[in-house]
Amino acid sequence: MSSELAHVNIATMRWPADDPRMAGFYDNVPAMNALAESSPGFIWRLTDAEEEARAATLFGDPRLIIALSVWESVEALEQFVYRSAHGGYLRQRTSWFEPRQGPNKALWWVEPGVRPTIHDARHRIEWLALNGPGEFAFGFSKHRIKEAG
Repeated sequence: MSSELAHVNIATMRWPADDPRMAGFYDNVPAMNALAESSPGFIWRLTDAEEEARAATLFGDPRLIIALSVWESVEALEQFVYRSAHGGYLRQRTSWFEPRQGPNKALWWVEPGVRPTIHDARHRIEWLALNGPGEFAFGFSKHRIKEAG
């Protein structure tokens, strides 16, 4: 049985969501979500606004936002993140988000049909920050842990 790839990305907004300086980000969220959902290899993403809001509390920062998703493979996720229209949008991230100490993303393998929670996401990012890449959590790199089986 092959695994699916869970992915979390967190970011800390420079300004409140309703600040006009965040408009360039928020105005494009629907298009980026639609692009992700139509991308080859996409399986699922967190769409529960209440759960997304809980992430800020869980991570201890009211300015934090979270993206949590599941993909068929690292390659499919990399294609979306870096080689689709999302890549241009990603290059503007410093306009909207503060630099982060430690990892802002984590990847890990899940059984097919498993949908990670924000608690899972926090645990994986914290583990990655403490231990570096391993089977439990890793990032995009040539040293990533390959799917077993």
